[in-house]
Amino acid sequence: MTGDDQYRDAIGRQVKTARKLAGLTQQQLAERAHLSLSLVKQVEQTRVPASPAFIAAVARALHIPATQLMGQPYPIDTREDHRIHAVIPDLRRELTAYRLPPEPGITPRPLPELATAVDHASRLRHAATFDTLGAELPALLAELRTATHHHTGHDRERAYGLLAETYYAADQLTSQLGYTDLASIAVDRYEWAATHSSDPLAILIGDYRRAGELINAADWNSALRLLANARAQLEPELGTASPATWSTWGNLHLKSGLAAARAGDADTADAHLAEAQQAATHTGERDDYRLAFGPTNVAIWSVALAVEQRDGTKAITRAHDVHFHPTTPPERIGHHWIDLARGHQLHGNRHKALQALQHARHTSPQQTRYHPQVRETITTLATQDRYRTNTLANLARWAGIHI
Repeated sequence: MTGDDQYRDAIGRQVKTARKLAGLTQQQLAERAHLSLSLVKQVEQTRVPASPAFIAAVARALHIPATQLMGQPYPIDTREDHRIHAVIPDLRRELTAYRLPPEPGITPRPLPELATAVDHASRLRHAATFDTLGAELPALLAELRTATHHHTGHDRERAYGLLAETYYAADQLTSQLGYTDLASIAVDRYEWAATHSSDPLAILIGDYRRAGELINAADWNSALRLLANARAQLEPELGTASPATWSTWGNLHLKSGLAAARAGDADTADAHLAEAQQAATHTGERDDYRLAFGPTNVAIWSVALAVEQRDGTKAITRAHDVHFHPTTPPERIGHHWIDLARGHQLHGNRHKALQALQHARHTSPQQTRYHPQVRETITTLATQDRYRTNTLANLARWAGIHI
């Protein structure tokens, strides 16, 4: 296999094809996406990996979904792929039926039992076990929908809170599998359920989720405004704030840091990181609203933000301060290794990049296999190889990547 076909999984090849279909030169695309011409050329040639910020900016400039450039959802090549994706039609139906009353005569389990089931689903999300989580979500969402009709008063609000948490799990599953339309619907459903739960912090976490949608759409300024407005609602009570309030405040800063980093404003990104680090001194390790906030996750985010700034040296330096806590979810650990692989690649250390990807695979295999940045890292490493190594070839084969 030679030429463009050799690296057909590379995002740069998809960018090149989409650009030509739009009738644009590389210079015109660079101007519309507010990118340098050099970067556009390097990505199209698969010499430099396409970052999430690059992908979002190009997709917006070309008026196409970012998933088109990433090739998501990925082809179903294995039985595991089939098992994971088979849940999507049922999940789509349940997300559509969110306001419908239940079938007559159906009684949900008591709220304590439902809370246990939701906790189990959230733990599966933290573990990034997509197949098991997906198998549980449609029926659990349907039962929680029934519970919101079955209860009144405080119990009804509690049922909506559990429903919101489960919609969050659905958002994470569908977004990581590349079904961005469903992920966006799940965010809508989360906001709707959180509002009915009458939990002010849960409602602000809805802004956190919505900001993520805006960031993925390359609307970084709107995301920053939304997050600033959300934090403003917490400012009057910070002096006597609970740990849950501090963790919400800190998470809103982390998401602001991501928006700023992708907008190319490293100083603002680091300022938001500093605020999150301060918030973590008030919280310890917590999992309020399933966001796993605390010193460990803030340290993980510090590496991620450096990578978003395309600063491999900063990412590697910050990684020395990452020490996983016994409560750190595998999803966060896996994400760290994926980010660090990108950091090592930016730093020019191919061996360390591959080593980090192997750690990610060991820690969180399904997350790693379906992560677009993993595929991009592997593909661009392959283009830089003077000779093909078994380690890279085996990793690519496991991930379903053609190199």
